Amino acid sequence: MSFPRFDRNRLTIKKLAERRNRVFIEKDKVPITREAAELSKPVREIIERTAVRIRTAREKEKSVILAFGAHTIKNGMAPTLMALISEGWITHLATNGAGIIHDWEFAFQGKSSEDVRENVKNGQFGIWNETGFYINLALITGAYEDLGYGESIGKMISNEGLMIPEASNLYNEAVIQIESAPGHAAAAIDLLGVIKKNRLKPGFMKIPHPFKNYSVQACAYEHQVPFTGHPMFGHDIIYTHPLNYGSAVGRTALNDFLCFTESVSKLEHGVYMSLGSAVMSPMIFEKSLSMAQNLEIQKNSHIDNHFIVVVDLAESDWDWKRDGEPPADNPAYYMRYCKTFFRMGGEAHYLTADNRDFLLELYRNLSQISSF
Repeated sequence: MSFPRFDRNRLTIKKLAERRNRVFIEKDKVPITREAAELSKPVREIIERTAVRIRTAREKEKSVILAFGAHTIKNGMAPTLMALISEGWITHLATNGAGIIHDWEFAFQGKSSEDVRENVKNGQFGIWNETGFYINLALITGAYEDLGYGESIGKMISNEGLMIPEASNLYNEAVIQIESAPGHAAAAIDLLGVIKKNRLKPGFMKIPHPFKNYSVQACAYEHQVPFTGHPMFGHDIIYTHPLNYGSAVGRTALNDFLCFTESVSKLEHGVYMSLGSAVMSPMIFEKSLSMAQNLEIQKNSHIDNHFIVVVDLAESDWDWKRDGEPPADNPAYYMRYCKTFFRMGGEAHYLTADNRDFLLELYRNLSQISSF
């Protein structure tokens, strides 16, 4: 038996231009020249040490991974993130589904962040056509092209459009590859169904992104630096749109998880920074590191000399390095972003800081280090 399911085709989907936004990228961006707010001496010392470890990692061609929550994008940190990419300090970026969406909306319309309370009350939160249509279409075409989640969106922004294949070509490709490459055949059928249902014309679909110079995803795509998206089903506003295909989300997100794991496998003498991510970053990291260790152990080796910095706003009075893991009756035990990373070996630090201040101070320190 199957239980009743909500029909998204019944929704009244409004144009994105009708939405009131609270963040405007041109006005609210944080320039890389801005001074970080007052940080304590211990925090500054760890940031200095992080910069040195990043330089060493890059000299040794090891991974420098920055994973972050959506607020890092929403807080206008694109200029600093893009500078870290273009200057070669970061080898991999990772965020959740909301981070992907905010970055795309900034590139598409220069603004993002709706009033959740107001729009849920009005039955309109997240139910916007362009965000749902274009991001989902990019994922469906990306799944067909065997791209990752973030890569699919970054490519669309950078190219300012999507290539729509001929329906007959997709049909023939699916028939031919149904046995030799069933996954690709299924992705072709998904795209074929979307093209027919929405009467999409073959060829290049122009999608202007007038603010793409503020897109971290586009910058990463153009510099060939992985920017992976790690969504969870139902967490993001693109799931309200009828064009949302779970199969496309799954294919592209799995590609990104495996790409992320490949970067983690090169973390010996590397650096991992987790910035304002309470769930996504620790969850994907522990599985990825376990997979990477599995292969290292087969080679009689081990990843032990990695450097981890976890940054969040919450104060923590528990000394994880000195006292180990707190007991289950202590609230600190449930700080997932501390508990997970202090189980991961290597050298780990937790900093209480705003993501803007951490990134600005980190970039200032890196700028003072001679290029690698």
